[in-house]
Amino acid sequence: MRILVVEDEKRLANALKQILEEQRYQVDAAYTGNEGYDFAQSGLYDLIVLDVMLPGMDGFEVARKLRKNKIQTPILMLTAKSTVPDKVSGLDSGADDYMTKPFAPQELLARIRALSRRQGEVVADELSFGDICFVPAAGTLRCGQKEIRLNYKESQILKLLLARPSFILSKEELITKVWGYDSDAGDSNVEAYISFLRKKLSFISSNTLIVSVKKQGYHLEAPHA
Repeated sequence: MRILVVEDEKRLANALKQILEEQRYQVDAAYTGNEGYDFAQSGLYDLIVLDVMLPGMDGFEVARKLRKNKIQTPILMLTAKSTVPDKVSGLDSGADDYMTKPFAPQELLARIRALSRRQGEVVADELSFGDICFVPAAGTLRCGQKEIRLNYKESQILKLLLARPSFILSKEELITKVWGYDSDAGDSNVEAYISFLRKKLSFISSNTLIVSVKKQGYHLEAPHA
């Protein structure tokens, strides 16, 4: 399970990251509303822990924009404000649950487990572009009658590309979102996995291309898309 923590207080963000990683969750951290929104748009995360008071977009605005753009990832909102109107604002903006600071780590973990169980009841949608169809839950990529299974990182990269096919994803962004902030991965790792994906697209006889844009990154292209 991959969790995005959006919290501008870096000490708290890092503490939350450590608590969650000790429970064997994969965790990325963002420190501004805009950065958190960009990360969350990828569709890569199973759950978002979102602070209300953030530089740039606040948590309410981040949640509203994600829901407007059909991103249905469960959101656990964190805030120092405990009044009923504040809680109502959080839930009305699209949050699934609400916690007031300070909180016990055990409660945070219990709420995350509850939200992940709720999410588990939803069947993952297929992601399509051009002549390909990808099923994230199964990790299978299909074109016509041909199908192939992708490994974990191939699946993550393809999900990012399919989320915004015409948007150019930089190598740096792919490294951050797929390998994580603290990873030693470099450009060569990205290039290797892009090569693996291209070979698998060729194997299923797809016309969909992963296009390299010099000094910028990659995007998808299909003849009739």
